[in-house]
Amino acid sequence: MTSHTSASLIHAPIKPLIGSRVLNGKDALLAGDLAADLRNLLAERGVLVFPQLHFTDAEQIAFTKTLGVFAPEVSDGEGITKITLDAKENPAGAEFLKGSLYWHIDGTRNESPILASLLSCKVTAPWGGNTGFCNTYAAYEALSEPDQLRYEEMRVTHAPWASLLYYDPEPSLQKLQAMLAIGEKELPLVWKHRSGRKSLILGCTALQVVGVSIAQSAQILVGLREWATAERFSYSHEWHVGDLVIWDNTGTMHRAEAYDPACSRMMHRTKLKGEEPFE
Repeated sequence: MTSHTSASLIHAPIKPLIGSRVLNGKDALLAGDLAADLRNLLAERGVLVFPQLHFTDAEQIAFTKTLGVFAPEVSDGEGITKITLDAKENPAGAEFLKGSLYWHIDGTRNESPILASLLSCKVTAPWGGNTGFCNTYAAYEALSEPDQLRYEEMRVTHAPWASLLYYDPEPSLQKLQAMLAIGEKELPLVWKHRSGRKSLILGCTALQVVGVSIAQSAQILVGLREWATAERFSYSHEWHVGDLVIWDNTGTMHRAEAYDPACSRMMHRTKLKGEEPFE
C-alpha cells in the first residue's frame, strides 16, 4: 500500500474508488491545520478511516469543530450521541436505529442534509457489526451516458416510513402513523452539486419515482441500489475499539451490518452541519 502526503496529511487508499486511511496522530488532527486537506480528501474518497485513534468525547467534538460547523443532535446539545440498540443507553432512538441496517443517507427530509458524520467505536459487537459504505459519486460516474441523462430527469419521493417496512413489515397502525407524521420530501434522483460533480440519492427512504408505476419504480430504485452498492463502489469497515470513521453524507450511502441486537455495541457520533441543499 502506497502512502501519499498532501502538506503534512498522511493517508493511504483503501480501495480504488472509495476510502482512505489517515495516519496522522491526535495532536496533528486536533490542531486544525489539516482541516482543509481532510475535507478535500473526504470529498474525493467518501470515507476516511482513522485507525486506533482513541479520541475522548471532548476530543471528538473538538476535532469535529475543526472541520466545519458542529451539528448537535436535538436531545444532546453540545454532547456526543450514543449509537446503540441498547434501549437503556438509547431509550429514544434504539427502535429508530433498526432502519440503519439498510442502505441510506441521513436527512432526506432536510433542506440541506448533514455534510458528514464522525463515528468512533467504544464497544464492538461479538459478531458482525461492520459499517458498510458506498460511493454514490463513483456509481453515478460509472453509468453509461444514456442512463445518466435518463436518471437526471427523474425525481423520487423519500419517506422515513418506507424504511419502517424494511425491519417491521407488519407494523402496528400506531407505529406507522408515528413514522408517517415525520413527513415526506420529493428529491432529484441525481444530485447536481455545486462542485459540478453528480451523485445518486437512493436508500431505504426512497419510496417511488414520481410519475412512474410502482412496479417500474421498484425496478429502477432496486437496480440502482444494487449498482451503487456493488463491490467496486463499496467498503465494509470492521471496527476496532478506538477507530474513528468520517463519511461524506452527500456522496455516499451507509448502513450498519447485522449484529446481535442484544449486545452492547456502542458508537459515539458527531455530525457536521449541512452546507448544500439537495436542489
